Amino acid sequence: MKPVPHATSLRRAPVQRRSAERLTRILDACADLLDEVGYDALSTRAVAQRAAVPIGSVYRFFGNKRQMADALAQRNLERYSERVTQRLRQAGEDGGWRTAMDAVLDEYLEMKRTAPGFSLVDFGNQIPVGARLAEPNHRVADRLTELLSGYLDREPDEDLRRVFLVAVETADTLVHLAFRVAPEGDERIIEEAREMLRAYLARALD
Repeated sequence: MKPVPHATSLRRAPVQRRSAERLTRILDACADLLDEVGYDALSTRAVAQRAAVPIGSVYRFFGNKRQMADALAQRNLERYSERVTQRLRQAGEDGGWRTAMDAVLDEYLEMKRTAPGFSLVDFGNQIPVGARLAEPNHRVADRLTELLSGYLDREPDEDLRRVFLVAVETADTLVHLAFRVAPEGDERIIEEAREMLRAYLARALD
């Protein structure tokens, strides 16, 4: 089963498998509709119709569309973490921070290009749509510290978290610039971002 958001983002956490599957359908429908109609035109009723569930099922989990978007952002972070973990597992233990950085950036770019609804909400940075909020990047930095400290053989302390926070904020800004310049992300800007991250992380992690 696909992961569902942490229970704190929901009015009521799913207990049974059937309820979890219904929540997954609701979030899938929300993501698809975000791409099709945008956030302003999104409605809980439209999500219920697309997910083929009663409107009451939507309100069982969410009070409004903002809460749905928040839950979708949390699910995006869970899926992103799984993708990065799988990529590093395939790479083995000898890649070091450069392999880790490529995994972190490449998997983010792939989700940006292919994951429904991701371009509008990503990990919550764009909620409400068009806003640039810092808090989600702190969550991403915390998650990367948790995921990568063992791989890098580093203590998951405040120093490492600060390094990842600076890297995440930098990558976030430059990747959004790349996607404003070109629909699939301007490759030259992305490569500039990659070089900047390598230079910063070399100083911090070598």
